[in-house]
Amino acid sequence: MKVVAFNGSPNSEGNTWHALKMVTAELEKEGIETEIVQVGNKVIRGCLACGGCARNKNERCVIDDEVNGWVQKMKEADGILLGSPVHYAAMAGTMKSFLDRAFYVAGVNDSLLRHKVGASVVAVRRSGGLPTFNQLNNFLLYAEMLMPTSNYWNVIHGRAPGEVSQDSEGVQIMRVLGKNMAWLLKLVEHGKGAITPPEREAKTFFSFIH
Repeated sequence: MKVVAFNGSPNSEGNTWHALKMVTAELEKEGIETEIVQVGNKVIRGCLACGGCARNKNERCVIDDEVNGWVQKMKEADGILLGSPVHYAAMAGTMKSFLDRAFYVAGVNDSLLRHKVGASVVAVRRSGGLPTFNQLNNFLLYAEMLMPTSNYWNVIHGRAPGEVSQDSEGVQIMRVLGKNMAWLLKLVEHGKGAITPPEREAKTFFSFIH
């Protein structure tokens, strides 16, 4: 099994990276392979709302950049971790551009991420952790992913790189998340072929303006 983690911070080894490493360390203890992909320092433009990925259904965004490779990593993985710092009480802009495009491509291509295990973590200096956490989780929920929990919201505090290691409660949150994620991944793996998953329903769209 493998989990791919996406670091939405511009700092490749900042506090978001440290938070992700705390989770992946627990996964690796359980024999689960991990990879951290650096997103936040790349030039990733937002979705064009062109609908090209829905028409082509080739698992690709029409903007030919690193997002297409990352979509394939997500498809091949058993679990996905999303990590972001907090910028103005929200996720980092590059991470948002990546997720908008990647999750839309996955959704219009037979829901590539459906029933995969997914979790989010947030590193913050002071405030805005929960709004950012909720933003990240919205992507996982919409994709019908399975979400492990921890013993509090998955937010860890620190300013200077590595400072999050001093947040003893945050460290425990990440550790428990990693353990629970490993457990859920194994449950899903052992359930394959033994328990029939519910059939995917075609999305119903309803407009309140008639």
